[in-house]
Amino acid sequence: MTTPFIAPDTFVTYARGLDLPALSGIYADAGHPARTEGASDGWVWVTHDAAGGRGGEVADLAGHLTGFRYEERFGRPNPVETVFLASTPACACPHGQNYAVPHCELHPFHFIHSRRGFAQTYFNVGRRRESRRYGDVLVRELLEAGIVGRETPRYEAEPGFNADGGVTMRIVADYFGLPAAV
Repeated sequence: MTTPFIAPDTFVTYARGLDLPALSGIYADAGHPARTEGASDGWVWVTHDAAGGRGGEVADLAGHLTGFRYEERFGRPNPVETVFLASTPACACPHGQNYAVPHCELHPFHFIHSRRGFAQTYFNVGRRRESRRYGDVLVRELLEAGIVGRETPRYEAEPGFNADGGVTMRIVADYFGLPAAV
């Protein structure tokens, strides 16, 4: 997948409501030390190499950060919000190709937005996979871009439109105001 703000084959966890030492420390304590980390525009982030084969664990931890497990550390209700992004290619395995379920441990959802301990919205990107989503965050933006909906003429007019999910990832980044994490 080609995204202008995430290196290929990378998992990025963006978070707000906590500081960078807390985020990187939680991932390191869980056995997932960050490859890179940073902070900008109210967000902190850590990146992980997708080749490690533990994408599901990295994605799950992004959601857990926002829930009751961390209320003693961050307050009640937990103020942390996370956006998990994966710049990995779509999984070729049959699991999850036609439903809103993770493909496999190596290929978590490309986008997961979590608050209060729950994934609010999640989906995979590219080749119309966004139509198999859970949650309603970004629906208006995806409809306006012609990525989802009953009428999606850009797919017919422009062969290869959003095939790699790059258009969708740009919409996600713009919606949340995510800084580059390359």
